Amino acid sequence: MSRQKLVPYAAVAPATALFVLFFAAPIGYAAYMSFRGIHVKGLGLGPHARREVWVGWRNYSSALGDSEFWHSVLRTLAYGAFLLPVMLGLALLFALLLDSTRARLTRFARIAIFLPYGVPVVISSLLWGFLYLPTVSPFQPLFHLLGLKMPDLFSNSTVLFSVANVGIWGGTGYNMIVIYTSLRSLPQEVYEAARLDGCSETQIALRIKVPMVLPALVLTGLFSVIATLQVFSEPTVLQPLAKTISTTWTPLMKISNDAFARNDLYSAAAEAVIVAVLILGLSFSLLRFVNKRAFGEN
Repeated sequence: MSRQKLVPYAAVAPATALFVLFFAAPIGYAAYMSFRGIHVKGLGLGPHARREVWVGWRNYSSALGDSEFWHSVLRTLAYGAFLLPVMLGLALLFALLLDSTRARLTRFARIAIFLPYGVPVVISSLLWGFLYLPTVSPFQPLFHLLGLKMPDLFSNSTVLFSVANVGIWGGTGYNMIVIYTSLRSLPQEVYEAARLDGCSETQIALRIKVPMVLPALVLTGLFSVIATLQVFSEPTVLQPLAKTISTTWTPLMKISNDAFARNDLYSAAAEAVIVAVLILGLSFSLLRFVNKRAFGEN
C-alpha cells in the first residue's frame, strides 16, 4: 500500500486508539467482570481462600431478581416522565420567544437562560439543596411573615420533583440554545410569506417554526432521555440532606453503592451492562418511533 493511501488511516489512528483505550476496552472489561465472581473456600481465611471464578449468568439473574434495582429503574422513569416534558417544553418556549420579532434584550436573555447550564452539577445541586432546607432557606422568613409553614421539599411525595427541578434548571438553557440556533438558520422568506397571508406570530410559531425545527427537537429529546436515564450527580449530592433519598435511589447510584460500598464489583458490572442495554434499547426505540411518525421513515 502506497504512502498516500496510508494517510487517512494515520489521521484516524489517534482517535481510534483513544476510542479503544478509554471506551471500548472499559466496556469489554465490564462485560467480562459481569460473568465473574468470588469463590470462598472454607472459612475464607488465608491467602488462597478467596479466588475469582467464572459464574456465568449468576450476577445477571441476581440483578434481574433484585427488587431494589427495579425500584430504582421505575423511580428514574418517573423522574424522566416529569423532567423531560417540562425541560424541553420550556426550552422550546424560550427559543420561540427569543426568535420572535417583538423580542427585546435577546442577547441578555440568551445568556441568562443558558447560564445555569454553565454551573457545575455539584454546585447547583448544593445550591438548591440549601434552598430546600427550611433551617437555612432564605424563603423560610418569607413563609413565616405570611404565617405559613414552609413545605417539606424532601418528603416522600415531593423529593422526586425537587431533584427534577435541579435538572430542569440546568438543562433548559442548553436545549434552548440548540433549538434557537436551528430557528435562526431557517429562511426568513417563509415567515414573510406567512405574514403576507395574514398569519399571526403565534400561528407562524406553531405551524411553521415548530415543524421546521423538528429534527432539533428530536436531537435534544434523544440526548435528554439518555442523560435522564443516567442521572446520578443530583440525587447523590442531595442524599446527605434528605433522608428520603437512599444510596440506591437511581440505577447508577445502586451500581456505585454495590461497587464501592459493598465491594461487589461483579454484581455492579452486571447491573451496569443491564442499564446500558436498557438505555440503548429505549433510545433506539424512541428514535425509530419518532422517525416513523415525524419523518415517515421505516
